Amino acid sequence: MTVFARRARASAGRMHPELSLVSYTLLGHLEESGGCRATDLAAHYALDKSTVSRQVAALERAGLIERRPDPEDHRVQELRLTGAGQEILAQVTRRRRAAFRERLAEWPEDDLVRFAAYLERYNAGVEGIGPD
Repeated sequence: MTVFARRARASAGRMHPELSLVSYTLLGHLEESGGCRATDLAAHYALDKSTVSRQVAALERAGLIERRPDPEDHRVQELRLTGAGQEILAQVTRRRRAAFRERLAEWPEDDLVRFAAYLERYNAGVEGIGPD
């Protein structure tokens, strides 16, 4: 698992120099959720608010996310992907999928099915646990 985590961190930097693994994860969550508050990100991934704040600030400086007033409470700022953020996330996702396909290309079908089942089982119990 340690090797897997190291590879994931290293590959995030190779995929796009502005995106750490945490940044990529946060962008992905913003895409899936359609936007949310920074405190929601911190709670979802069990991260310290200051950690999320630094990540959000870097993503804003890079023009990948923006703040908008929350439609239900204008005192609150909601984070959303910008067009550039959507494009970067799509590029990184395409590259990661291509890398996975290449790495698994020689695996027999039975091994792929078992591997997918094991990943599903492993991930089933981690809802709400943040990236390490």
